[in-house]
Amino acid sequence: MTLRALEVENLKKVYPNFTLDSVSFAVEEGKIAGLIGRNGAGKSTTLKSIMRLISSEGTVKVFGKDFSEDEGAVKELIGYVGGGFRFYPNKTLSAVAKAVARFYPHWDERVFQCYCKDFALVLSKKVRELSDGMKIKFSLALALSHGAKLLLLDEPTSGLDPLSREDFCDTLLTLKKQGVTVLFSTHITSDLMRVADQILYLSDGAILLDEPLETLAKRYRLQLFATLSEAGAAGAIGVKEGKDGFAGLITEPSEGREATLDEIMIHLEWERGRQNESAH
Repeated sequence: MTLRALEVENLKKVYPNFTLDSVSFAVEEGKIAGLIGRNGAGKSTTLKSIMRLISSEGTVKVFGKDFSEDEGAVKELIGYVGGGFRFYPNKTLSAVAKAVARFYPHWDERVFQCYCKDFALVLSKKVRELSDGMKIKFSLALALSHGAKLLLLDEPTSGLDPLSREDFCDTLLTLKKQGVTVLFSTHITSDLMRVADQILYLSDGAILLDEPLETLAKRYRLQLFATLSEAGAAGAIGVKEGKDGFAGLITEPSEGREATLDEIMIHLEWERGRQNESAH
């Protein structure tokens, strides 16, 4: 029986101008799930709600443990890397690690030193001396050194150059082989094409898609049409006009070309907007 590393049920957070609306999903142990959606869709709110960094309704279970009933034990299992890097810039990596270690009874210094070696981290360096890519690696080393089996990462590759992103993806694949489960939000869908097993697509605070990447990639194809009526006759979804005519998603496998995640997002959002306008 497959073990679920993360189970989220009816997660809800209400702001004056935005509602995370009863979000539910699960991620299996040893899988990498990508959380995608446009700015303001609710990705960061979802991750912060899971971590109880903001007050919200709903149930969160990590490896079967209820977050609200056993918060200490659950947080031992999670490594969280939020947006940005907020450690004291003038502190050395060694000093930061010692401070973090005090919060975790199962901190393993040997494991931390091994990750620092693997990631080429120099502990005598100050935080401000690290590149963005090295800051991410340092965050991962901290998260994994207290026995975390589930990583929650909020936009970890934002601002990284292509080589650093490639390095990050390689790291995730290595961790996956070790049985670590990962959920990370990103706008860079090409990274997900390399590493993700599952795609969670948030739109306006609700889950629009939740399925294996392989299934999603095979479902939609992108086709160009000379006219809007031609696109309508083909049953195309989210038809948009471009410089070469009209483009839309189709589900007929013999037509068009494979759509990228970016294209799937764009055309599904366009279709949803069109339907909302029609409803009003």
